[in-house]
Amino acid sequence: MRYLIRVIYLLHEENNIMSIENILQLPQRKLIVSQTEIDLSTKNKNEIFILMVHESRGSAGGRGGGSGSRKIEKIIGFSCENGICTKYFETEDNERIQQFDIPYSAVAMEIKLSMGGQLVVQGIADLELIKSYQDLAKIK
Repeated sequence: MRYLIRVIYLLHEENNIMSIENILQLPQRKLIVSQTEIDLSTKNKNEIFILMVHESRGSAGGRGGGSGSRKIEKIIGFSCENGICTKYFETEDNERIQQFDIPYSAVAMEIKLSMGGQLVVQGIADLELIKSYQDLAKIK
């Protein structure tokens, strides 16, 4: 039953816009920058930016010994409050993306999903970096 509820939840996409949980669960590599630890099962306030990584063939994700290149291909910003995460920023513009500092110090980050599941991604909780990202997201 729980699986069926989760499937229905994932299929429900208002206006064909993917929810933060759907994006976090995509198999594509991503870096997460948040204001605080991410627990989507609570009503805590949080700012979350998802940096989608494009990896070329042969890339080792930045680890030594890898060849190829790694770059951010999309950045999506969410504001979460009272159990609702609203997307307020999205760009695939390479010039704009280059203005964002990439968190090379990102480590394994555990995320609690709204239905109680857990997910581990590469990320960092950094208030100063979030403030910088918010300022860049306001620039049109």
